Amino acid sequence: MNKERLGAFMDAVIAIVMTILVLELEKPAAPTLGAFWDLRINFAAYALSFLWLAAMWTSLHNAWHVVSRIGKRTMWLSMGLLFFSSLFPYATSLVSTYFMSRVVQGFYGIIVIATTVMLILIYGSLAKDDEREVTVEYMGRVRGLLLIDVGIKIAGTVLGVIFWPPLVSIGVLAAAVFIMIMRGMNTYEK
Repeated sequence: MNKERLGAFMDAVIAIVMTILVLELEKPAAPTLGAFWDLRINFAAYALSFLWLAAMWTSLHNAWHVVSRIGKRTMWLSMGLLFFSSLFPYATSLVSTYFMSRVVQGFYGIIVIATTVMLILIYGSLAKDDEREVTVEYMGRVRGLLLIDVGIKIAGTVLGVIFWPPLVSIGVLAAAVFIMIMRGMNTYEK
């Protein structure tokens, strides 16, 4: 399959999802600082989802540069990734409205975890599609870090649902920061 065509399609869908995120933001009740402050949870939820999607997109962007070809399995896994990613505006809107809800935060956590699992599966599939040593090594490194990343998200989701709902969002933020730090240390990618 043509990796450029799939990459372009994924770029377009993720860009649309990120755009819909901003369209879901509520307008302030009045043009005052206080009215904007009242929407701080909305802006924080938006920023977190945007940051997470941006980190996912850059990871995928780097992966497409490493692989020389892709197979049907990778294409279908990518559709699964886009399915879960497309739920981000909805889940983010719910978190903005019901920030202290265990159910809503749990739903957000499940969407983030499912998207991350799809990403892990895609990297495994890419290693099978393109068995060159450089590809297999790169995909293995990224998958290893994503397994830590998903562990952080699972812990945050479980703790948030059981103890304090905002721990779900904090776990997602912690996982995103972890991945960005790994990139900064050049252990994530060459």
